[in-house]
Amino acid sequence: MKKRFLQITVIAACSMGSILAYGQKEQQSVLFENYKKNKAQSVLPDFSYAGYKNGEKPIPDGKGYKVFNVTDFGAIPDDTISDREAIQTAIRMANMHGSGIVFFPKGRFLVNEENDIPKSIVSKGSKIIFRGSGSGSGGTELYMKNSLPPANPQQMWTCPPMFLFTSGGADKKIGDVVKDAKIGTFDIRLNTTGTLAPGDWIVLRMLNNDPALINAELAPHAADTSWTYLVKKGVDIKVYYQVKEVANGFVTLTSPLSYDIDSRYKWEVFQFAHAEEVGIENIAFVGNWKDKFVHHRSWKDDSGFTLFNLSRCTDSWIKDCRFTDCSVAAVILQSANVTVLNCSVTGNGGHEAVCSNGSTNVLMANLKDEASQWHSFGSSHGAMNTVIWHCTYPATTCFESHASQPRNTLLDNVTGGLMQNRGGGAIENMPNHMKGLVLWNYIQTNEPVKEFEFWPSGYLYWKIPNPVIAGFQGKGTTFKKEQAGYIESMDQPVAPYSLYEAQLQLRLKKLPDWIQSLKNNL
Repeated sequence: MKKRFLQITVIAACSMGSILAYGQKEQQSVLFENYKKNKAQSVLPDFSYAGYKNGEKPIPDGKGYKVFNVTDFGAIPDDTISDREAIQTAIRMANMHGSGIVFFPKGRFLVNEENDIPKSIVSKGSKIIFRGSGSGSGGTELYMKNSLPPANPQQMWTCPPMFLFTSGGADKKIGDVVKDAKIGTFDIRLNTTGTLAPGDWIVLRMLNNDPALINAELAPHAADTSWTYLVKKGVDIKVYYQVKEVANGFVTLTSPLSYDIDSRYKWEVFQFAHAEEVGIENIAFVGNWKDKFVHHRSWKDDSGFTLFNLSRCTDSWIKDCRFTDCSVAAVILQSANVTVLNCSVTGNGGHEAVCSNGSTNVLMANLKDEASQWHSFGSSHGAMNTVIWHCTYPATTCFESHASQPRNTLLDNVTGGLMQNRGGGAIENMPNHMKGLVLWNYIQTNEPVKEFEFWPSGYLYWKIPNPVIAGFQGKGTTFKKEQAGYIESMDQPVAPYSLYEAQLQLRLKKLPDWIQSLKNNL
């Protein structure tokens, strides 16, 4: 077991033992220096592949795409007649064309009025950009007047989203992994590679309840018997990768493995059914959630006004959008390499902000939760390598960590509250997070907490094993040392100031122009 590194920087005005305050110059991170020397032995996951095209390229502008203006299909802004069918028709025509920009001029468009079919507006296709004329005042607003009913009223999370961008088809089994492979490597050996070719996407899957595997995830803690999914079904991994090369039984991936493969545990590879190059831009999605939110009171509270789902999409994005008066703003579901950029959640507070749900390499950058959703930005349901970078939410909420085995979540230069009752998840799906939660230069804005716990005894709704904490600034918050994997530089920021940027620069030798431009506007 790796030796625990614990460095808590405390300075004294010396006899007074006072700690560093906000605004002090950052201290060089030993954790990052060790990462540079030996990534394989570092406790820091490699987050540098998050986002569109692994963070290597800017989001495209759709130049050359045919434009499908919704007004050409009967939509009329700022009237009292539903525009739902016109919008769905424009999407269908773009899908049939094989690509396109579904364009909205300025004004309010109505998408769920009393006489509308109570179902999602759906796109099933690649190379589709859903583009408005701005998400601010005087721009494009898509207004959802009525909630959508749940699939099961007893399951309060089952309301469909107003907009669903996804793919057709189903995953296809290719073969089994027959050779061990380590985190950070790119090659997996299969018993058969079938029809896999460069450019394809795969799902790498494993579900196994071997006690040794569970213990390795949670040590030095133990699973509770009430966590029935983990205990009975097991450690559940579903991660998405693009294929770079196929040769001699080996599949080479474009991004490195984020979990050790032990072939004894029956790892399977499926060809992933997905859409790609799907973009959502410059639109205000507005619901009609006006009640005071009560957690789990009703399906309407929890999911009745779910505005957007991006599902089974790769190399896709949501940018410059606003989500207002909603139960749930947006969910990135079973997708990979998605960037959510420059978006805000406003209006009456609801259930969730933006979540990476079962997805791989999602980047949330410069997001603002002004509504104080019960769960703010975060990860859930097996998400892997989620980066939450330069995001803010109020002191009255916290990041989401919604159980069902998310792993490797980086909160990098995040500002907001920190509290135990906002992670989310049912008891049977605990713990809230598995390995790899990293808080890097996190600024806590609610009242300080002495001996904050990530694994409290007697409380099953908040369990996160061995988080890595570096440069935490909380005006006096402290952590139970034995519950943290690593603590470095309390109440003083660390350098590099952004772990995501530093890892990306280390891999590419320089920061890409798109991120330099974004930093200039933060």
